[in-house]
Amino acid sequence: MWQRLSFRTQLFLPLGMSFLAALIMGGVLLQTFTTDQLADENEPARRLTRTVAAALNDTLRSSNNPQQTLEAFVHSLDISSDIQFRAVAGGPKPSARDGLRRPHGVPRWFVDRLTIPDMGVAVPVMIDDQRVGDLVFLPDLSADLFEKWIGFLALTSLIAMLMVLTGTIAYVFAGSALRPLQYLAEGLTRLRGGDYATPIPVAGPPEIRQSCEEANALAATLAQLSQDNRDLLHRLVSLQDDERRDLARELHDELGPLLFGIRAGTIALVEASPSAGDLGSSAQEVLQSVEALQQTNRRILDRLRPLYIEELGLETSVQTLLRNFRRQAPHIGLTDTIDPALNEIDGPLAQTVYRLIQEALTNVLRHAGASNAHVQATIAGEVLTIEISDNGSGFPEDNVFGRGLTGMHERVRALSGSLSLLRADERTYVRCRLPAEPAREAPVAAS
Repeated sequence: MWQRLSFRTQLFLPLGMSFLAALIMGGVLLQTFTTDQLADENEPARRLTRTVAAALNDTLRSSNNPQQTLEAFVHSLDISSDIQFRAVAGGPKPSARDGLRRPHGVPRWFVDRLTIPDMGVAVPVMIDDQRVGDLVFLPDLSADLFEKWIGFLALTSLIAMLMVLTGTIAYVFAGSALRPLQYLAEGLTRLRGGDYATPIPVAGPPEIRQSCEEANALAATLAQLSQDNRDLLHRLVSLQDDERRDLARELHDELGPLLFGIRAGTIALVEASPSAGDLGSSAQEVLQSVEALQQTNRRILDRLRPLYIEELGLETSVQTLLRNFRRQAPHIGLTDTIDPALNEIDGPLAQTVYRLIQEALTNVLRHAGASNAHVQATIAGEVLTIEISDNGSGFPEDNVFGRGLTGMHERVRALSGSLSLLRADERTYVRCRLPAEPAREAPVAAS
């Protein structure tokens, strides 16, 4: 539960609880010491009451008319004085809260929470050894209660001011500490996404600054490793293309003439043989086999090294590839959206686009069981987008990239692009994005 709270909450909650505890403790201490303080402040008046009562009793014993002397003494007392005479018929002995008046501005709950000590004094007044009344001391605590209320308000105000001041400082400090941490978190998120170029702002306390500097150093290292990886993949793809080119040259230069010679000899044999008989029939079968081998050799050469790209351009080569697919798979309805600006692309990028479309269509033909497919290749600004979709059965969940698409993924990564395979709306999509140089605006051909 505590770990789910934000940093500011974890910082402010203990501070607030501490100030609240301090306020409660202050109230408890105020209530505790109020009793002793009030008792100590009124102790001299209590002693004075006893002294006055003793002197009055002595005077009454020596007076010829003690009743008159007592009445004169009672009339001499100020009505607002804390010392008053109460006759025997005046009622019971006063309690600690008798005569207690709540000062103006002091709430009732505050007075009720205080423990008022028993400071009242009642000294008997005797005439002829008979108790005629009591000399009572009942102090007015209004001023003392108001003083305690002012003290409580001062304590509360001080704690509130300290809370606001400390909270403001903590808020500013938390902001100065959290902002660099937020920058660091955003930078690490970018690193996870493959963005190594945007540096993390170095700010905050030394510990956070060091973390930001280390993260930037890590980003630089990852950027260099990523570049090295792309260079290695590019070199690997180049070696594969060189090997394909060498193999295609060997097939063309070595196997091609042999097949042509066999075909020419077979034709001569057919022409020299009788029109009927086993020899003529066997020669015809050999001729058909040789022609099939030549066609197979041309398809292999086309897959190994599509010369159309170098001679005719990428857009024309892709259109030729699509026409061959339609002839090979007439049961699959193939539509396309091919940007003519693809002819401006050459080199490894053109080879990758051609190979990707070729591999995706091969998978549609062999594995998808689809009845229609669509090929789209467009250039927008500096981004080249290729998408091949079909309505087939999709791909196995445990084998998203097969061997062919894995090779395509390596080619795409070598060119700093992205390749994804997904299933949506009962269609399978192979999507690729590659960086391309800005191409001129051209209309899109659709079929």
